[in-house]
Amino acid sequence: MYTVGLQSAADAFLLASLQAQLVIALVLLFIIIVFGIGAHKDDGHDENSPVFLPGHPLLSIVPFFRKRFDFLNSGFRITGQSLFQFNLLRDTVVVVSGESARKAFFANKGFDLTEGFKVLSGAIPMVRGVTSDLQTRRIALIHKRLSAVQKNEPLNQLIVPILEDTQRVMDSWGSSGTFDPFDKVYELIFQTTVRSLSCAELADDPAIVARLKKLYDKLDSGTTPATVLLPWFPGPSMIKKLLATKEIYDIVVRAIDARIASGISRNDSLQMLLDAGDEKLVVVGFIMGLLIAGARATGTTASWLITFLGGHPDWRGKATDEIKRLLEMYSPPESTSAKPSLSSHLASIPLEAWEAETPVLDAIIHETLRVAQPHTAMRRNLGPEVSIDAKTIPSGAYIMYPFSDVHLNPELYPDPWKFDPGRKEEVQTAFGYVGWGGGKTICLGQRLAKVELKLITSMFLLGFRYDVVDSTGKRPEPLPQPNWNDILLCRPAKGSCYLKYERSELPL
Repeated sequence: MYTVGLQSAADAFLLASLQAQLVIALVLLFIIIVFGIGAHKDDGHDENSPVFLPGHPLLSIVPFFRKRFDFLNSGFRITGQSLFQFNLLRDTVVVVSGESARKAFFANKGFDLTEGFKVLSGAIPMVRGVTSDLQTRRIALIHKRLSAVQKNEPLNQLIVPILEDTQRVMDSWGSSGTFDPFDKVYELIFQTTVRSLSCAELADDPAIVARLKKLYDKLDSGTTPATVLLPWFPGPSMIKKLLATKEIYDIVVRAIDARIASGISRNDSLQMLLDAGDEKLVVVGFIMGLLIAGARATGTTASWLITFLGGHPDWRGKATDEIKRLLEMYSPPESTSAKPSLSSHLASIPLEAWEAETPVLDAIIHETLRVAQPHTAMRRNLGPEVSIDAKTIPSGAYIMYPFSDVHLNPELYPDPWKFDPGRKEEVQTAFGYVGWGGGKTICLGQRLAKVELKLITSMFLLGFRYDVVDSTGKRPEPLPQPNWNDILLCRPAKGSCYLKYERSELPL
């Protein structure tokens, strides 16, 4: 099932002698340089084309992958244009900004999301026919199944297991301590995402969940410019990604086979897929792809949301008061039995209340997505050529729109780095907020993500007293700021952000 050609190439490369490996690497490097030199020869700028970023195209590769936020901002600054282009080897990439470009970007039917991410991202486990090179009908079917997971009944049934998972993980943290939220909170979100989008066979086994997270982390760390632009080159990073992908695939397939062999029906996403009669490729692709896509985005948001509330006690208090009001409204009558756990207490609040009666949590999530989601939307123009701001985007070119263009725009959001959930919503500008995407590409998992964020935030706020501290244990001044160059977790500077916590004795 996996990329057999790459696997064979990797095996052959590893078995070769050191001298042979060196020769192969040098030959490939020579080819890359030749291609790179020939990729862009600017013999005179066409006024109808976006201006090229000056300098040799090879010099763009590392900054694009390692410090994308700085690289794109410098591109706009150096060219002085709202659109510019550069080359990644032989691929042309056009970067756009501004309201008119934003409207064209999100509305154009020829700008394909799948093709854009396939070349420019590289952080999704690529298994041919399973998570890559998918037929259109399979992509549509996976989207349909994700929508089904978030219908009222399935989503309502997820509330209890998500809260129970959260209780178990938070109990493992002990009564007090200090941790990095971008490790611990992300681990918690990974657990609840496995629960929501896969099966009990995986979610009920903490060792398997931990192993899956470690493997997906290997995919992240193994994603280099070479593995994205030269996926056929059997370098060390590519081999690491291949082995991690194969193990993830094997774990998922074993869980599916165990369910089928048991003949036992379970109330989870895997059962929904099996009951629908989906082919195995769709089932495996759904779990492998959505696990990490969901965990990354929601994990980033949750880590920053809880961190922001740690540094803003006024909004932490408002959110805590809102959750307490829900508990007062929906809690069952007290019984003579033992005091219920926090998770069972929160489980008494119905889905409808979580979605419709939490304006403070909604505002906090909205603002966190604005200031701490370092997305750069990627598309490929499948044709025909398009004109944006009087500049031609040729068919076959890749197009990028950085969310920072709107979310960190001081004209739309004064003091844009400030965390302020009380901001007035931007409604005067087209696509003035794209926290959940825009146009024909809206986050398909946003309903599940919002519920996850509200449940986990509620558990944390009621379960702990905490503060943001630095590596010395003191409150950092200024508070940590999201690092948009970290395109996965937006982590702040190393050592600048920890949460110091202790169990709360808040009455329920």
